[in-house]
Amino acid sequence: MRKLNFLVVLLVVASMLLTACGGSTPAPTEEPAAPEPTATEAPKATEEPAAPEPTATKEPEEPAAEEKVTIRWFVGLGAGSEPENIPGQDALVEEFNNSQDKIELVVEYVDYEQAPDVLSTQIAGGNPPDIVGPVGWSGVNPFEGLFLDMEPYLEEMNFDWSDFADASVDAYRLEEGLVGIPFAVYPSFIYYNRDLFDEAGLDYPPHEWGADYADGDPWNVEKLEELAMLLTVDANGNDATSPDFDPENIVQFGYHTVWSDGLRTDCAALFGADEVVDEDGNAYLSGEWRECVRWHYSGIHEKHFIPNQTYETSDLLGNDNTFNSGNLAMTHSHLWYTCCVEEVPNWDAAAVPSYNGELTSKLHADTFRILASTEHPKEAVEVVVWMTGEAAPDLLQIYGGMPARQSQQDAFFEGLNDQFPQGVDWQVAIDGLNYPDVPNHESNMPNYSKAFDRLWAFHTLMTSEADLDIEAEMDTLVDELQAIFDEAE
Repeated sequence: MRKLNFLVVLLVVASMLLTACGGSTPAPTEEPAAPEPTATEAPKATEEPAAPEPTATKEPEEPAAEEKVTIRWFVGLGAGSEPENIPGQDALVEEFNNSQDKIELVVEYVDYEQAPDVLSTQIAGGNPPDIVGPVGWSGVNPFEGLFLDMEPYLEEMNFDWSDFADASVDAYRLEEGLVGIPFAVYPSFIYYNRDLFDEAGLDYPPHEWGADYADGDPWNVEKLEELAMLLTVDANGNDATSPDFDPENIVQFGYHTVWSDGLRTDCAALFGADEVVDEDGNAYLSGEWRECVRWHYSGIHEKHFIPNQTYETSDLLGNDNTFNSGNLAMTHSHLWYTCCVEEVPNWDAAAVPSYNGELTSKLHADTFRILASTEHPKEAVEVVVWMTGEAAPDLLQIYGGMPARQSQQDAFFEGLNDQFPQGVDWQVAIDGLNYPDVPNHESNMPNYSKAFDRLWAFHTLMTSEADLDIEAEMDTLVDELQAIFDEAE
């Protein structure tokens, strides 16, 4: 047995040597038979693959919340920045922001006197807001040409114009396109204090436009002056027609144009529509507006039925809110002034007196504009649509504006009735829309901001200085306005 094993080993070694030397063996013609199992070894069963170790199940990740687009709303070029207006606007902004998750509306309040300069600085510094308003023509004149054409975005939204008068929409179609959606109109009229008329035993001024006063006299500027002098009273109870009247101790005034913007506001209020620049770009004062200046100057410094600047800004006259003080019988202002007469519980509305047979209700019309520089025009347009639509009834109650949307007008006046339970003849305001000032007293001028400042300086001079050569001052004003206009060429 050992010999046989030795021979087998030799054969295996020989075979390995032949292979190493390049030899080969013929391929078998049949598959080799599977080896028979031995008695000591059982066939192995096929094993199932091991189950994978369990792993922690991951919840699907929530997509990241889309960041809201911030839209800045600049308030101050017109109404809205007065302290009494702010809470209502803040509440509406919060309501808007909670109503959707795409836009964050941020409101910025700036004092009216500072707003033009602040906005100019923001624009020059590359940090302009998206929306400005509410604002009329005067407030945006210094920024003419900087506003977005909203029409393509409104067309994409299929905006419905059926609730607006065509003329009110066309008023906002300028060279740069459609710059606003009609929002508010503010006709002007005479606010009068019933209690002061009652104390003086005087009939109220007429409510119907073009009607006579109760005594049969025409309701004109001359009649307004007559009543205003009787309603101007000194500390001893003398009215301004009395030889004993003391102009240094006046306790009640007859007339004032509250919150005037200067000569153009004062004159359009009572002396009819006009401009200070003619069709050729030359400065001028018409005969009617020169008469307006004479009338105001005499009423302030000679007849004393209009407060001078010292009285106007005193505690007696509410620190500039003259009619709200309760010590002014009549003022000329717009419908928006309903915002600020909470201290006079018994006032009413009367028609504006005529001048040379003509009737004028100087008109303000406000909307919200979008600066063309906005990085989010679509979202800004969405906000303006909300402001002039869904939010309009509440905003208009805050601003005292008559809705441009015809469907909202009845509800607007019902809301004002709740605010003024003494009863106000709102038909006076509605009828005033028939007598707008054309051209408008807020129309543009060459070199607008500088021209406006010069007109305001003239107003300040006229209301504060008692010994002026007013004719010479008017001539100087025209000359200096001409120089300012020429600078714009």
